[in-house]
Amino acid sequence: MFIDVHMHEMTYSKDSFLKLDEIVRIAKEKGLGAICITDHDSMGFKELAKEYTRKTGYPVFVGIEFFSLQGDIVAFGIDNYPKERVSAQEFIDMVKAQGGVCFAAHPFRNNRRGLEEHLREVKGLDGLEVLNGSTSKEACKKAAEYAKELGLFTLGASDCHVPEKVGVCVTYFPEEIRTFEEFLAAFCKGDMKPAYYEDGEYKIFT
Repeated sequence: MFIDVHMHEMTYSKDSFLKLDEIVRIAKEKGLGAICITDHDSMGFKELAKEYTRKTGYPVFVGIEFFSLQGDIVAFGIDNYPKERVSAQEFIDMVKAQGGVCFAAHPFRNNRRGLEEHLREVKGLDGLEVLNGSTSKEACKKAAEYAKELGLFTLGASDCHVPEKVGVCVTYFPEEIRTFEEFLAAFCKGDMKPAYYEDGEYKIFT
C-alpha cells in the first residue's frame, strides 16, 4: 500500500494551494491508499480529517511538520506540541513522551529548514525522508546515505503544496492500512520503503 506521508492543505498551511478534495482526487488517480496532512506547526486539520474519513471511507491521517530550531521534523501520534520554536531534541523528546513517531523532513534541502549535520547529534528520530518531491536528487541521495549510516527508517513523500506535486514521492507499506492506529503500528515496524511515481505507476526506491 502506498501512502504520501507529508502533504500540505491550504486551511492551515498558508503556503499551500491545495484543498483536501483535490488532494484526494489526485491521490486516488495515482493509486494511493491513504494520505497524511502534515501542516506547518499546526494540527488544526485533525478533526476535519476524521470527519472526512468517516464520511468517505478514504483514510486521511494528520500529523505535523514542526520547524524546530535546527530544522523541520514530521511527527505523528501526538496531541500536544510546542507553540513556539524549540530545539529538535526537545521536540523529539516531547513526541516520544506521548508515544508518537517522527522523521526528519528533507534533511539536506538548501533552504536552512533541514536538520543537516544535526542528524548526528539528535537522539530518538525514527526515520529520514530520503525521497522528497520538492527537494533535489543530490539532497535526497545524501539523506539516504545518512539514513544508512545512522540506522534509521527511510521514507518518501511529496511535500506537496501544488497539484502537480501530489504523490510524486510516497512511502510503501507492505500491509493494508485503514486506521490511524494501524498506520502508527506499521510505522513502528519500519518495513516501509520510499517510492516514486513514474510512467503511471509507483516504483520502490532501493
